[in-house]
Amino acid sequence: MTRIFIVDDHDLMRSGLKNILLTVPDFELVGEASTGEDALLQIRKLKPDMVLMDVELPGLSGIETTERLLKILPRTRVVVLTAHSEPPLPARLLDIGAAGYLTKACESKELINAMRAVMRGERYIGGEIAQQLALSLLPGTPQSPFQDLTTRELEVALMLTQGMKMAMIADTINVSPKTVATHKYNIYEKVGVNSEVDLLRLALRYGLVKPDPV
Repeated sequence: MTRIFIVDDHDLMRSGLKNILLTVPDFELVGEASTGEDALLQIRKLKPDMVLMDVELPGLSGIETTERLLKILPRTRVVVLTAHSEPPLPARLLDIGAAGYLTKACESKELINAMRAVMRGERYIGGEIAQQLALSLLPGTPQSPFQDLTTRELEVALMLTQGMKMAMIADTINVSPKTVATHKYNIYEKVGVNSEVDLLRLALRYGLVKPDPV
């Protein structure tokens, strides 16, 4: 039996995933969370075999949550299931140890196949993600301005686009406000913006964050 935990801030998405898992006899849902912070608290106790992880979460993002989770439980497989297919997010999450990466547009059959492959010790990258990663490596392909951010800077950039204040970001990722300020202005310099509004516009343009549904 594969014990599975879901991390997604949308109730509808979690419900849909639970319905899919119910169709697979050897999959067992052991818990769910809408934030990275809550997920880490539960995962420490439940020790699931696999975690289905969204990227864009309120507060602690899927990047940081995945990184912390794998430090606590390195044998737990993380399958990222998100709306984001654009670089640099897929490469970063795979680099920090995610075993799979699919978009939420994938069919349930592909998700199940991916989860089975990951539990066999394989890595699984959805077709759309693989195409984006391959294209990003071709000479002459326009690169995302977020490509040159460090993983920590990318994490802070995601939090800034949520409107989080520097003190709150500092508390969330356990660093000083001064360190967050340094990250913030390094981000501005690297991506070529001067304000959080401009950063959000750029993040929306390059798919780092998705617009809120109307």
